[in-house]
Amino acid sequence: MENTTQLKLNGNHSYLNGFTDDEIGDDHIYTGIDTPLKRHAFEMSNDDKKIRIAELFAEIMDVMGLDLTDDSLRGTPNRVAKMYIDEIFSGLDPKNKPKVALFDNKYKYQQMLVEKNITFYSNCEHHFVPIIGKAHIAYISSGKVIGLSKLNRIVQYFAKRPQVQERLTNQIALELKNILQTEDIAVIIDAKHLCVSSRGIKDDTSATVTSYYGGVFNTPEKINELQNYLTN
Repeated sequence: MENTTQLKLNGNHSYLNGFTDDEIGDDHIYTGIDTPLKRHAFEMSNDDKKIRIAELFAEIMDVMGLDLTDDSLRGTPNRVAKMYIDEIFSGLDPKNKPKVALFDNKYKYQQMLVEKNITFYSNCEHHFVPIIGKAHIAYISSGKVIGLSKLNRIVQYFAKRPQVQERLTNQIALELKNILQTEDIAVIIDAKHLCVSSRGIKDDTSATVTSYYGGVFNTPEKINELQNYLTN
């Protein structure tokens, strides 16, 4: 997929619908459900990406005035490159998408199944600082069920990329809809954004909650039932 968003350049700032880059970052705007990727994002191998990232990060450190000959700093560019590709942004690579097997709902369980308090670590795509939170997932089987650990893995896959919380919520929900072939999906994410707590407004007490309610979950009765499960 290719990011086709058109930006109007003006001096050192670009503009989207009248907003500057700084305003877009601070106001939590995002441009779509798909993660913005270049068409040829995966033509370069992961090993080559690590080499290039290490080179560029070494330049950043040098510009900041850090001494890259120091024993503590010498290996930092390579460590950062490996961390970006193999760990915190590994969800960008579709090869890392979890393989999911479905099973028949032999127990004939027809009520909601809730997996709550799935801890995840992501990164804000506006400032590349951590988002730390918990995801709560619920679904009602349409005849098939999914292993509980796979719910966790799906959350981690979409979290391990530069993200906006609204997009993360929708990506998880749509993936589960496609896998389970049901509209009866709910996703709630409660997260702390270090771009809010450690910079900018520097509010260390606030949290952000986003939700997706599909099918029967998009009713007051089911929302209340789900909330009861989450608070008990």
